[in-house]
Amino acid sequence: MTDPAAPNDSSETTTDFIRDRIRADLAEGKVQQIQTRFPPEPNGYLHIGHAKAITLSFSVASEFGGKCNLRMDDTNPEKEAQEYVDAIKEDVRWLGFEWDDMVYASDYFGQLFAWAEQLIEKGLAYVDDQSAEQMAQGRGTAHSAGTNSPFRDRSAEENLDLFRRMKAGEFADGEKVLRAKIDMAHANLNLRDPAMYRVRNLHHQRTGDEWCIYPMYDWAHGQSDSIERVTHSLCTLEFEHHRPLYDWYCEQLGIHHPVQIEFARLNVEYMLTSKRKLLRLVEENHVDGWDDPRMPTIRGLRRRGVPPEALVAFCKHVGIAKVNGTHELSLLDFFTRDWLNTRTWRRMAVLDPIKLVIENWPAGEVVWKDVKNDPSDESAGTRKVPFTGVAWIDRADFMAEPPKKFFRLAPDREVRLRFGFAVTCTGYDKDADGNVTTVRCTYDPESANGKTSDGRKVKGVIHWVSAEHAVEADAHLFEPLFSEPDPASTDGDEFAQILRSDSRVIKKAMCEPSLLEANGGDAFQFERVGYFYCDPKTSEPGKPVFHRTVGLKDGWKKAQKKG
Repeated sequence: MTDPAAPNDSSETTTDFIRDRIRADLAEGKVQQIQTRFPPEPNGYLHIGHAKAITLSFSVASEFGGKCNLRMDDTNPEKEAQEYVDAIKEDVRWLGFEWDDMVYASDYFGQLFAWAEQLIEKGLAYVDDQSAEQMAQGRGTAHSAGTNSPFRDRSAEENLDLFRRMKAGEFADGEKVLRAKIDMAHANLNLRDPAMYRVRNLHHQRTGDEWCIYPMYDWAHGQSDSIERVTHSLCTLEFEHHRPLYDWYCEQLGIHHPVQIEFARLNVEYMLTSKRKLLRLVEENHVDGWDDPRMPTIRGLRRRGVPPEALVAFCKHVGIAKVNGTHELSLLDFFTRDWLNTRTWRRMAVLDPIKLVIENWPAGEVVWKDVKNDPSDESAGTRKVPFTGVAWIDRADFMAEPPKKFFRLAPDREVRLRFGFAVTCTGYDKDADGNVTTVRCTYDPESANGKTSDGRKVKGVIHWVSAEHAVEADAHLFEPLFSEPDPASTDGDEFAQILRSDSRVIKKAMCEPSLLEANGGDAFQFERVGYFYCDPKTSEPGKPVFHRTVGLKDGWKKAQKKG
């Protein structure tokens, strides 16, 4: 089992209420070896919230010398598919974790059925003929007790017969339900005779047509934990009110009883973590699929270029809390930027190009510069960058009428071209719409080594790309998909109204020639622009497509300093 991005983490240095409970249980001899699990339902793709749950369950097991299983909660074949199983396994491994046992809730269908029969025999479960609507009405509310089902007092013998006939396929969907017999007046609505099995005549992706009744989540979850000898069942806060039912089932069956501990789920501003709402984004074509780089899915973040180590470090940093909260998106950007800063080669690319012509440059001359791939790492080597008399520069690096503290290019002002020469603007040309198309300059031939012919200082430095050697590439620039920081609070017709039209902007970038060799999955820092990822899905040999993973500005770090 691996635990990325935290080689120094240990059970002695990481402290939170979950780890404190585990330490206490180990010290008191309540458990001998820690066993955790990550139990996703294979009905969709994992998102950033799952990344936190994965990181916690696998890290805790690793830190305490225990084990962690990957268990597919495949109890609803209507929405589940092998496609999602494969994707979940891939995402967990991409994050850097490896499970000890790969298991499925469907592995336990036989045992779950036998245990259900035990509860029936003890008078603690019964078959109900009511419809779903009738059962919902009879459940009551938080302020009023429910009413007993007219079928609640069937004998154990009759219930066993009906339950076995349910399994045999004698009843239609929804015609019979097996319910636990607890207390229809209980203050916790989850204990008001919850459903355990429903009739669903569906083909299962693993068990085929062997079963036509399928266990409900609350029935399968705790018992699966018990079968696997899970010691600490880590769940998000929405399962807190389900814990009494989790405990009740284990106690009535007299089986191994794991400890369920709840923690706050991961919420990040401008991101959705509702599978239902994410599905709407895909089905209504607001995004290009589950791996769209604007999506909060793990594969969306991956395709955007977020390193798995950065995502895990972010999940560890936000920590474990008992109250739900929302974290700033800039915090994830910080960990992404921090990881990429020392692990990406530098390149030059111009995203909004205008032409720069050096009027006194020798005609046809090309100067090839040896430029370091990483200024902080000599072992990274160098690449050749051509410098000619015509280059592309970024439109934002020139102003015809600059303000006082504008230190880039302007009429009669001088800047240094990165790795090149100092140039002074002598004029510029505009098109019919008034947009600058060409900037004309002269260069100082003595300024190639970073100095100038008369020792004058040049404040501004801008990046550039030789026009003759430029490689044209699509550069996708991303912003949050939503204009509101809490998109989960908006639904219905308003859902599409908070989508940003500029969440993705595609630029025709002019890139230095070495980027022609970029392969899908390569990451770079485009100098003065940001960190970019070569998209494996749409890039072709000689035609790279780049996704901006994150900009260079570290807003979160600045915010911390202000605080």
